[in-house]
Amino acid sequence: MSDFRVPFDNNQGERDIRMVKVKQKVSGGFRTLEGAKSFGRIRGYISTARKNSKNVFEAIREAFDGHPFIPSPHPQ
Repeated sequence: MSDFRVPFDNNQGERDIRMVKVKQKVSGGFRTLEGAKSFGRIRGYISTARKNSKNVFEAIREAFDGHPFIPSPHPQ
């Protein structure tokens, strides 16, 4: 209640989950558990890059180059 850096609501968390639900509705679900895990990892990586003001395309390219983006444990 006293730390105004913390968002008032949890809309970001809801937005993170929404894409998974849309994917399930459009395609009828995931074909394999491994596919669902891969989708979740990729979406999580992209979401984390965005939350840390990192260019998503650069983050993906760096990951394929063997230098994945790893966020700092201390918020800026």
